[in-house]
Amino acid sequence: MESAGSDTLAHRSSPSPPARDEGGKPATRRPEHPQRNSIVPPYWQRHERSASSHSLITGSADNSRPAPILLEDHTNEGSEQCKALWARHVTIDDYVIVSGTAPGLGAYVVWNCTVETLDGGPMKIIKRYSEFDELRQRLVKTFPHAEGAMPPLPPKSVVSRFRTRFLERRKAGLSYFLNCILLNPEFAGSPVLKEFLFS
Repeated sequence: MESAGSDTLAHRSSPSPPARDEGGKPATRRPEHPQRNSIVPPYWQRHERSASSHSLITGSADNSRPAPILLEDHTNEGSEQCKALWARHVTIDDYVIVSGTAPGLGAYVVWNCTVETLDGGPMKIIKRYSEFDELRQRLVKTFPHAEGAMPPLPPKSVVSRFRTRFLERRKAGLSYFLNCILLNPEFAGSPVLKEFLFS
């Protein structure tokens, strides 16, 4: 004879089966994100959602979400995108702190960059941070639809601007920025970029 306590224990040990969707798979609950629609990446702003395989699978008719990002392969040597590319890799080799006219006044940093080209030898350029900043601003004006493909520049600092640790982080950030710009076929042939490199 079983007691009432054992009946309760048996009830607890056999949980109810999980909820299932129309396809018979276990349904998953997604957490609610009340601010999800308020933050939209800039490279999605001009796109409208079209019917996709994801919508067909989930049965969702929600047209408020942006279209999925499509990945395209432009590695064929004959493609138009490949013809626009001329750089292979960019490195920032080192930096030099240039002293001002008075101690602590007017000092600035210049960055020694090497651009490895696909045809020919490397290019050496020397730039200040302000020139990188101007390049990014001009590219945003020229390609407003592609601002999401331009990484932000490393931050400025009045206090740490000549400290080694800060400069090493800035060096890595500027190198990443230049690689993203020069290896993007949309920006590679831009007169704005050519002016930055050859002026």
